[in-house]
Amino acid sequence: MDALADLDRRIAGCRACPRLVDWRAEVARTKRAAFADQTYWGRPVPGFGPPDARLLIVGLAPAAHGGNRTGRMFTGDRSGDVLYQALYDVGLASQPTSVAVDDGLELHGVRVTAPVHCAPPANKPTPGERETCRPWLVQELRLLRPTLRAVVLLGAFGWQATLPALVEAGWEVPRPRPAFAHGARFAVDGHGDVGGLELFGCFHVSQRNTFTGRLTPAMLREVLGAAAEVAGPGGGGRS
Repeated sequence: MDALADLDRRIAGCRACPRLVDWRAEVARTKRAAFADQTYWGRPVPGFGPPDARLLIVGLAPAAHGGNRTGRMFTGDRSGDVLYQALYDVGLASQPTSVAVDDGLELHGVRVTAPVHCAPPANKPTPGERETCRPWLVQELRLLRPTLRAVVLLGAFGWQATLPALVEAGWEVPRPRPAFAHGARFAVDGHGDVGGLELFGCFHVSQRNTFTGRLTPAMLREVLGAAAEVAGPGGGGRS
């Protein structure tokens, strides 16, 4: 627990990508009119959830006026509204909403993270920014190894970023690497004291996907429910 909390603190202090440092600070200064009276977090956003999680959800990056404002992954934006409602529906969250870091939300056996921890312009990190941020994801995966049993990857970006991070963290990803698709599912082997994992592909909970019906609440619940079944009961604690 101390090691993961220390990792989260170090992530929050990262200034490795000049473009992202400038953008997240600019957004925090100018703000959105609806949040003009709020103090924005304006820093890298660490993962959220218990240190003994059995299920990990990997997104893309914090939203400029969501996680970059609140300081918690998928908190305070439309994507988070969809994700946390679904997590609540399948029994993995204590409440269906996530609006602020002090709103009382607890996650049950699941942790939420991203391969890029700073809000990017146009919600599009560059490949170089993704690679610069990858060591944080590798370290997070290593710390979760004792309990982690399933991973849900939201969107092609999260899929492509996480597969090489899993290799660095001690798992054996098949080659050729499986292509992203909603509903994709495959196993990755561990070795030594590293257990195997089941990986699940899911369309990202972006407004583009949820507003158009490309990803429906039922589709999201189906993926999360299957992953939760693989992850198994107990051992996940609460955030």
